[in-house]
Amino acid sequence: MDNPFPGDNSRNKALAARWSCAAEAIEALAGARSLDAVVSVLRAFARRAVGADGIAIVLRDGDQCHYIAEDAMEPLWEGQFFPAATCVSGWAMEHRHTAVIGDVFNDPRVPLSAYRTTFVRSMLMVPIGKTDPIAAIGAYWSEVGKPSEDEIALLEALARAASVAVENDRLVRRMDRPGS
Repeated sequence: MDNPFPGDNSRNKALAARWSCAAEAIEALAGARSLDAVVSVLRAFARRAVGADGIAIVLRDGDQCHYIAEDAMEPLWEGQFFPAATCVSGWAMEHRHTAVIGDVFNDPRVPLSAYRTTFVRSMLMVPIGKTDPIAAIGAYWSEVGKPSEDEIALLEALARAASVAVENDRLVRRMDRPGS
């Protein structure tokens, strides 16, 4: 029987490969026992899983957002701090909601001065931890355009798995404390 959707076969294979990559990351996150391990897994898998040109992991540090790790086609903000009130990662953590931005130069949540000299033209920023986000993961593309539903779902799945890994680490630490 002929495929009634000939273009779908290669798209389906590419999407299956991305979900397979995400599944591998989720398995690795299940064994992560520290924030450093969670960051390492996300850095190794997230960009490939969502097909992004770059990713960043951002840690909430009081009223600041600390860009602690990235994997990108060119350097972004690794090691830098930004006020949470003026960056997309801060917005995502504060609102406990994914920020989907199809054009960074047309969204009021984006601090234009930070993005003007980068390759970033569209992005996703997903909080890690729904009830009390401690971090966020961002995916960036060099083309203007809304990230697809699949890309959103993949990054959100990775963020949920990272959140569970962080909570597991907290639980293990509490159980290891004397008197617990």
